[in-house]
Amino acid sequence: MANNQNFESGELSGKQQAIATVVYDAVQGCQGDTEALLALLRQLEQLHREIRDGVFQESLPVNRRQLYSLLKDIESEGGWPYIERMRLQAFLANLPQEAPEENSHEILESDRSYG
Repeated sequence: MANNQNFESGELSGKQQAIATVVYDAVQGCQGDTEALLALLRQLEQLHREIRDGVFQESLPVNRRQLYSLLKDIESEGGWPYIERMRLQAFLANLPQEAPEENSHEILESDRSYG
């Protein structure tokens, strides 16, 4: 039985590596294209959500022994999986600084064109 679990674990590890390779290839193909990278991140987040809300929840432990085993694994293997979103302040910190006078002039001009 242990050999079967090792084989399944190795097969899963191989599949995970294949997924990582495909994702890294997609990232390379999107390099420099912010919208394509954003679409890729959205797709990964959607996949995460579908797995978490579907088959993962269906596979959750049904007794204390299984729950303890799962919690022990989570603790030893690096915690709960989470896809963090970039905070708006961090996003804005990467934008180039513009002179405040230019911005207010542009805003005033655009406001006048609608009035």
